[in-house]
Amino acid sequence: MRGKRLVMTVCSIVAVALWSTAGWAAPEADPLKPRVPDAERADVRKMKSPITVTPEIIAKGKELYEGKGTCINCHGETGAGDGPGGMLLSPGPRNFTNCKFHKKRNDAELHWIIKNGSPGTGMPALIKGGVITEEEAWMTIAYERTFWKDNE
Repeated sequence: MRGKRLVMTVCSIVAVALWSTAGWAAPEADPLKPRVPDAERADVRKMKSPITVTPEIIAKGKELYEGKGTCINCHGETGAGDGPGGMLLSPGPRNFTNCKFHKKRNDAELHWIIKNGSPGTGMPALIKGGVITEEEAWMTIAYERTFWKDNE
């Protein structure tokens, strides 16, 4: 299992490097900028998560974030956007500890990004790419929201 996880991590980092633009990680110019296209954002924001967030859902989301979803590779263990794969990205990955980000972006927008990827960044389309399912994306978002620190 340990060898499999190492191989998965290395493959994820290589994949992120290929998906990213050239250069070392750079902070986002505007961490609050929406990544869902303007023409789709209003409709996307109306979507609601089909899951009820429970401690069990958050635990499953954590498992997905750290494993199958490979989120930890770029967004880091604490969600601060400081994972080893993120060091290869410009702009750098979203910082999920930023409370202003959480207040500005809703779950449906995050789901859209997980589904479709984010053009101009290293964020791949994880649902369309067959990495995780729609339901697993919602669980991952539930866990990702636990990184929020209301300090700003």
